[in-house]
Formats: sequence, structure tokens, C-alpha cells
Amino acid sequence: MNDKTVWGIHGGRTGDADTLFRKKNYIALGWSRVGNLAQIPATRDAFKETLVRHYPDKKPGAVPVEAGQLFRFVHEMQNGDLVVYPSSVDRQIHIGEVSGAYVYHPDEELGYPHRRPVKWLRSVPRTQFTQGALYETGSAMSFFQIRNYADEFLAALEGKMPLPQPATEDETVALVVEDIEQTTADFIHKQLAKELKGHAFADFVAHLLQRMGYRTRVSPPGPDTGIDIIAHKDELGFEPPFIKVQVKSVEGSIGAPEVQALYGNIDNSQFGLFVTLGRFTSQAQSFARGKGNLRLIDGNELVGLILQYYDQFDSHYKGLLPLKRVFIPQVLEDGEE
Repeated sequence: MNDKTVWGIHGGRTGDADTLFRKKNYIALGWSRVGNLAQIPATRDAFKETLVRHYPDKKPGAVPVEAGQLFRFVHEMQNGDLVVYPSSVDRQIHIGEVSGAYVYHPDEELGYPHRRPVKWLRSVPRTQFTQGALYETGSAMSFFQIRNYADEFLAALEGKMPLPQPATEDETVALVVEDIEQTTADFIHKQLAKELKGHAFADFVAHLLQRMGYRTRVSPPGPDTGIDIIAHKDELGFEPPFIKVQVKSVEGSIGAPEVQALYGNIDNSQFGLFVTLGRFTSQAQSFARGKGNLRLIDGNELVGLILQYYDQFDSHYKGLLPLKRVFIPQVLEDGEE
């Protein structure tokens, strides 16, 4: 498509650098003990020697990989290169342009002193990308070059997304253990977004609430009254508390006005629940926190509930979300990256 170099970067294992990336417009790496990378001679061997000196317990096989990431971040990444950041916080793929040289910030918190400024250009929901592109952004490395699916990210930047291609049974992909949960979450999001739009999503949320022990009544299709489901504990629906539920199958942001509109439909003896495939703005979350009888469930939390109650789903929804329970080794933390 063009000759722009496309890099990928992660914001820490738990997304702890997300604010630094998206709010302060930096991309950054850890390895804080190494010091100012600009003072290391510009050779890969010098970077390896420095890394070993400051991290003597590093496994020999990890040294060239990690030193190579630091070297490329300083000396191979260029102004104008594109960078792809898959955020685990808002489930968006953020695409930006590198806008400055390497800078060293040793005294700030978070443990990400090695930084480069970035200008974010576009954010696209993860579900809009093919599974192969998502796998490539799930690299086990913190910083890496995107090669196989670079054109897909360039197309996303231009607003020209390709049609997702189904994965074939013989497709082989190298996944690290940490990626499996994200891969499952991506699959669930994609299936819900594709198969359960509008009223069908309300039926699904009602089914989930039933598995959680509630009785539900779903509003019939038609004009939007702001309440999609009434949930209660007793069989006849006479005894409080009553939960008034609004659902949105959109993948974008739900703002404070929509949450406030739901709250305007409940009284002090009732509860409000807003469920979305997307996310809530900070203003919406702030409003809900101030109300003792209002609860918000975004796409990430919804996936967690689905996995928790999946075994109780009926055959229709298990067919829609075909999942298999597996056991995988637990990855134990062994210090800094």
C-alpha cells in the first residue's frame, strides 16, 4: 500500500501505561535500570552488554531479544513511522505517528522512562480487524515491527477496513499464554457485535440475567422507551427490588446523557442497569458512582460474566458462542520485563 514502517507496542501487561500513552501522547518502554539509552554506543552488542550489566539474572536467550527492542526503539524507529497500540483498557486499536526523537524520563513514576512522542491519528475497535491482525499485535514482545498485516492497519488509518476473513482450521498461530484470554474476549465481542444487534442483544442479556438467578421480562420490539428489560427475583414480579435494564449493542462510547436518561426512569425503590458492548465515558462512570442504585456493565465486564455463567447457557447461545474449556499453565511473574 505504501512504504511506511509500522511498529507495534504494548502498554504493560496490565495496561498500566495506558494513561501515559493516550493522555500524555507518548509511547514508552520499561527496563528502567538501564539508564539513558542515548548514552549507550549505537550497536546491538553495546545494548546487550548494558542490559546484562544491569539485569545480571536475565536468561541468556532473552538478552538479545530485549536489547534488540531497546536498540530499535532508539535507533531504528524514525519520525513519521506509524505505531499501533492495542489498548486493553478501552479495547481499541490506536494508530499514531511517531513525532519526535527518543527522550529519557528517569524520575517519573510508572517505570517507563524510555519514551518517544506520538501523535494519535485514529482509534478503531478491535472487532473491526481480522484475527490474524489481532494475533500480530499480540506479540510476546513489548515493541516489535508489524509486517504481515501492516497493510490492514494502514487501511484502517484511511478508514478502509477489509472484510474479516474466517480463520481456517489448519491456521497455525504462535500464541503465548497471556494472549489466550484476550483472543477469547475478542471472539466473544465479534460474535455478539455481528449476530446480536438491537433487540436480539436484549434477549441475550435477559438470558444472562436468568442464569444469574433473575426473572426477566423483555420489552417488545418497537419504539425505544429507554427500558429494555425488567428483572426481579420473585416469580410473579410483584416484589421489589426491580431492576430496569437498558442495553446497547454498539461498540462505541456511552456518554453521561444516556446514563442519566436511564436513571430518570427509576425511582428510589428501583435499580438501574446499563449494559453495553462498548465502553462508558469517564463522565458516565462518574455519574454512576454517585448513585447507589445504578450499575454500569461495559463490554469487558460483560465478557467476564459470560465466561462465568457460560456452562448454564442454553444450546442456542452456546451455538452462537462455541467455546471449549481448556487448562493452561499459569504464568508466574519473575520480575521486570
